[in-house]
Amino acid sequence: MSPRPDLLPALLGLFNFVLVVITATLLYLLFGPNLIDTYRNQPVAMEQNAYRPGSDDNTTEVGQDKVVDGIHLQTGLIYAEGFNIVRGTCTACHSAKLVTQNRATREGWMEMIRWMQAKQGLWDLGDNEPIILSYLAANYAPQETGRRSNLQVDEIEWYILEMN
Repeated sequence: MSPRPDLLPALLGLFNFVLVVITATLLYLLFGPNLIDTYRNQPVAMEQNAYRPGSDDNTTEVGQDKVVDGIHLQTGLIYAEGFNIVRGTCTACHSAKLVTQNRATREGWMEMIRWMQAKQGLWDLGDNEPIILSYLAANYAPQETGRRSNLQVDEIEWYILEMN
């Protein structure tokens, strides 16, 4: 005997609900305690990895990461004030390469953040936004490349190239 057609959606909904509960229970049993401890200890981990200026050595241990000559080796980001917030925020969605390959003024970085918020689903950065902008503007500002100076025609020794 087949179920009544009007009961089919309710049975499918109940089946889906039971499936979600079983999956969530299994995930919790497999990973739950570790995940909860990770989040519980997050402030301690952030303090252990906090930026500490003034080191005379060019190699610094940051938790399990290394910083050499002011560059965090794992990400390639400059290790300076605001580093932890930038790493945690920016690399949550994309590689740090997207930061290190760009250069912009503070206003330019703000435009990029606004674009990511409007088009890419970036959340409101709240109190972290000024810290992130200061870090990016200080460490990834535009570099003056400029053009070479003009040739001084009167200082060039000209000659005629003879082809045989």
